[in-house]
Amino acid sequence: MNKSTYLFLALVFLFFSCGQRRVYEEFISLENQSWNISDSLQFELEAIDLTGKKALIALRFNEEYRYSNCYIRVISRDSTRSILANKLLDIPLFDSKTGEPLGDGFGSTFTKYDTLPFSIPNHTVSITLLQYMRTEHLSGIEAAGIKIID
Repeated sequence: MNKSTYLFLALVFLFFSCGQRRVYEEFISLENQSWNISDSLQFELEAIDLTGKKALIALRFNEEYRYSNCYIRVISRDSTRSILANKLLDIPLFDSKTGEPLGDGFGSTFTKYDTLPFSIPNHTVSITLLQYMRTEHLSGIEAAGIKIID
């Protein structure tokens, strides 16, 4: 195959992979690829109309991550900083039978998206993520993020 064929295939792939319209997406990188138990990752959503939108949580991790899953507390707040939702999520990162990483990846880094199991009220202005793995430093987590799609 020549270069123009590869370019054409790449453009076709990009065209078909963009089926859902992204309204918001942000990742917060973690220093030293480690999520400290005291680190709260806050995402500001004040200017976003959340009516009818779907929210996803994303974890970017590498093969140094020692567990098969990750417990994350998700807290949504309104403009007065009152808590609207406070849920503990169990996000699988590796297949329980094969040990293969879940999600999309390149090299030793993978990104796993998971749907939030609750709807985010339209008056939510921020979402906070906390790791709940009962370890001081959660090595192998490179970044965490929130994605809002139509």
